[in-house]
Amino acid sequence: MEDILGLGKGDRKRLSAVLRETKGTITVREAAEILKVPRFDAAKMLSRWTKRGWLSRVRRGLYIRVPLESRTADIPLEDPWVIADRLFSPCYIGGWTAAEYWGLTEQIFRTVVVMTSRQVRDRTPIIKGTNFLIRTISQKALFGTKPVWRGQIKVSVSDPERTILDMLDAPKLAGGIRPTADILSNYLKSEKMNLELLISYAERLGNGAVFKRLGFLLERLAPEQKGFIKKCRTMLTKGNAKLDPALKAEQLVTRWRLWVPESWAKEG
Repeated sequence: MEDILGLGKGDRKRLSAVLRETKGTITVREAAEILKVPRFDAAKMLSRWTKRGWLSRVRRGLYIRVPLESRTADIPLEDPWVIADRLFSPCYIGGWTAAEYWGLTEQIFRTVVVMTSRQVRDRTPIIKGTNFLIRTISQKALFGTKPVWRGQIKVSVSDPERTILDMLDAPKLAGGIRPTADILSNYLKSEKMNLELLISYAERLGNGAVFKRLGFLLERLAPEQKGFIKKCRTMLTKGNAKLDPALKAEQLVTRWRLWVPESWAKEG
């Protein structure tokens, strides 16, 4: 005999156990372990509860609970960071999303940036109405993060220095070189500034273009930081890089071995 909202006594007991023992998201493996049933049976239960409106499917094998007050199972993600951690781990939240978290930008971004060591086919997925931008990095590049609690779930986010470093490595993670410069400027004026750590991270990452962009921007934004500017000069690699790979660059700043757009050359 079915009970309220289409669930019988047995299903209600099993669903309650699953909801009680999981945090934020539910996988088939977790449900199978909690209920002590084969994965095939657990998958059928999760599918049935989803059809009855108690759960909402995020991706194959991954579900979230539907709040009791919700009138539909088609709900937006309560916390995209938690979903990102489940889908793309090992990973961390980075780019403009991290910059917003650390108060380094006043811009509001609707897309969540995720840095992962996984090879992901779709780098711009839309999951239940939330846009993600996925960037793959090497396993050894997974450093410079801080754990933050999102409800009962611990998720990694790039610290301020790693956030800046990722943007210098790939300006598109800030929305371009102009927002990157703005975020760096805010960082330089904040109590969070630790240029020694930033330089250390850049050495560890080992991308010469980062030092070219950082030195160039430091000369403009913080010329008093002579020691760190000199350090960037000593770390220059051979060849010329672009200030922003996405922009047309007509002028070569030989001091930094950096091609820059004409507008940036005039500002100097």
